[in-house]
Amino acid sequence: MYNLESCRQFYQGKRVLVTGHTGFKGSWLCRILVLAGAEVTGYSLEPPTEPALFRIAGIDDEIDSVTGDIRDLKHLQEVFGRVQPELVIHLAAQPIVRDSYKDPVYTYETNVMGTVNLLECVRLSSSVRSVLNVTTDKVYENQEWEYGYRECDPLDGYDPYSNSKSCSELVTHSYRKSFFDGGKCAVSTARAGNVIGGGDFANDRIVPDCVRAVAAGKEIVVRNPYATRPFQHVLEPLFVYLEIMQRQYEDFKYQGYYNVGPDDGDCVTTGELVTLFCELWGEDARWVSRHDGGPHEANFLKLDCSKIKRALGWRPRWRIREALELTAEWARAYLAGEDMVQVMDRQIKSY
Repeated sequence: MYNLESCRQFYQGKRVLVTGHTGFKGSWLCRILVLAGAEVTGYSLEPPTEPALFRIAGIDDEIDSVTGDIRDLKHLQEVFGRVQPELVIHLAAQPIVRDSYKDPVYTYETNVMGTVNLLECVRLSSSVRSVLNVTTDKVYENQEWEYGYRECDPLDGYDPYSNSKSCSELVTHSYRKSFFDGGKCAVSTARAGNVIGGGDFANDRIVPDCVRAVAAGKEIVVRNPYATRPFQHVLEPLFVYLEIMQRQYEDFKYQGYYNVGPDDGDCVTTGELVTLFCELWGEDARWVSRHDGGPHEANFLKLDCSKIKRALGWRPRWRIREALELTAEWARAYLAGEDMVQVMDRQIKSY
């Protein structure tokens, strides 16, 4: 099973560029890479939330952190020229469905042209050997089907966020076929499910909403308790991303398009997730269903991950209960003022 020691054996001394490194997933990823001994450069806007895991974990003190907009091609090219990265992982995005309704132009500029800019820098680079574009489970044309979506199913997306991420996939496919098939660089995309874990302070995400509510002694408001989602702990996809980048760096046959999500038993409804959270948190934590009349979001969504299981031998390590236990552990430690770098390192090493 791929873990921190596996990462250290490959990534130690490797030059890795991470876009979107100031976000929730980016901060956890950078911490893993620091522990693995990689030379990490991050390129991103300022942290998207306050508080921010990026600050809490002291990531800016551990890596070469560049403040930049993924829409700024010239600046991004300058960073590529200076750093000469060997591996690139693209996380930078506008990631919130509801925010994409509020500002669709910014969402498309960031998620589509940001991907174009990133891949253009890779095309012009002589150092990059392995690239991974992280998209989302929402790239598929959602038919509310019972079966998990497969990598061969049609891409689309109802809302601007989902649609822009589908476009990001298509951009990646085009660049790969047009410029990288000759063996210059291996390129993959990873379509991950809904991630949970300590340090996510984003708006309009169910677990951060749970933590904020219980910390304030309020009831948790759930706007759609019947929506089914592929929830997984944040470390699950991050270690898979790192394994994909390593495998395709070593052998181009591993490049491709991969779903990354939990097994069917952990694709639960939002109501089931919050009920379990309340059970684990205790202290009379409770929730209420209250639809707020917001925009359309899919009701049923899960992934078929048989391809990555077959190709890499990967299996999810933590069930939904364990994922929530680790998330609650992190939140309790944070509220108690503990050393959060130690908490993160402990959870990373336990994976």
